[in-house]
Amino acid sequence: MTINIILLGPPGAGKGTQARKLVEDRGLVQLSTGDMLRAARSSGTEMGRRVAEVMDRGQLVTDEIVIGLIREKLSEGGNGFIFDGFPRTLAQADALGQLLDETGMVLDAVIEMQVDDQALVRRITGRYTCGNCGEVYHDETKPTARPGVCDVCGSTDLRRRADDNEDSLKTRLLEYYKKTSPLIGYYYAKGKLAPVDGLADMDQVAAQIERVLPVSSEIATGT
Repeated sequence: MTINIILLGPPGAGKGTQARKLVEDRGLVQLSTGDMLRAARSSGTEMGRRVAEVMDRGQLVTDEIVIGLIREKLSEGGNGFIFDGFPRTLAQADALGQLLDETGMVLDAVIEMQVDDQALVRRITGRYTCGNCGEVYHDETKPTARPGVCDVCGSTDLRRRADDNEDSLKTRLLEYYKKTSPLIGYYYAKGKLAPVDGLADMDQVAAQIERVLPVSSEIATGT
């Protein structure tokens, strides 16, 4: 049984964390626009050359190219897909819907990770990650057991994103509310929207997401 979902929410809502969990628990494939573009650029394929040409000119990659990359990924099959970072606009949502129709695939749910802006600022400005394994930490809610050392892999390469500051976050939030938040109403009208509390504990958020997803055959049988 395949499951296809979109993770929707402002920057810092925890979409990446929940996507990784769904990859581990459900065997879904995470389709991150940034990852796909980087992979395409180094692939040597015709699509990859188109991506490289656009990026080398300092231009934004067109929706047509992104949809083409997603089409290639969907053709590989699997247990299902998580659309992470796409769609960002109503035009992209229409294009994705058309692609899914063409490929005979169904969008099962759009998970809207709801957050409070002020709490989100506190979450983002305090977070840092391990540069080696990608584990995410926070100054207040999830510090490392030993200062400066990753609990998971023992690396001392702990990093903070340059744009994880209040001014940058407010700029990214404004961009989200202008371009992406209209998708909430779009998918609500289609009966696909499933709101969850994005500020809850990570495991609680995961449990909320599981409740709105179809039960896979592996989970149902306990295999």
